[in-house]
Amino acid sequence: MDAETSMLLPRLTCLAFLALSPLALAAPPSHFGTVMGSGLLCRSETSNRYFFDYMVQHFGQPYKREGGAYWFRTQDAMLWNTPILEVMVSDESFPYSFVGAVADTTPEKLEQAIQGQDGLQYAKIDSSRFPVRETKAGSRIVYFNTRSKIFCAKFKPLPPALR
Repeated sequence: MDAETSMLLPRLTCLAFLALSPLALAAPPSHFGTVMGSGLLCRSETSNRYFFDYMVQHFGQPYKREGGAYWFRTQDAMLWNTPILEVMVSDESFPYSFVGAVADTTPEKLEQAIQGQDGLQYAKIDSSRFPVRETKAGSRIVYFNTRSKIFCAKFKPLPPALR
């Protein structure tokens, strides 16, 4: 084996290991739209433990913990034909259990995409320059700089020992 080949072998071994790793730039699971879409539209139970475990299983550990939530990067994830850049899942410090996502589009376009695919209607619940949009089930779309954030938050009851 020549010197060039011997230096290349460790790199190739590392690349092969990464390629076989389940989290190595793997495409989002086929059920991402069903699971996360239902959660974000408040169509399912909003259990932060369930969504945290789901995200860790399919996207790896969160890259940060901030603002009462764990943040996950979601490379190549799509919901309602819209790129989803990040998913947030509430942590134990937040008074509500929630799941949220950052969509790479404006709230207006996200609302139209959801309405076109799911028929869900959002109402503007304030008259500000950047109005919050909400469904009857409680799903909300808000401005997040030049993008939008969609989330579903539910009241987190006290643990049984404190009731």
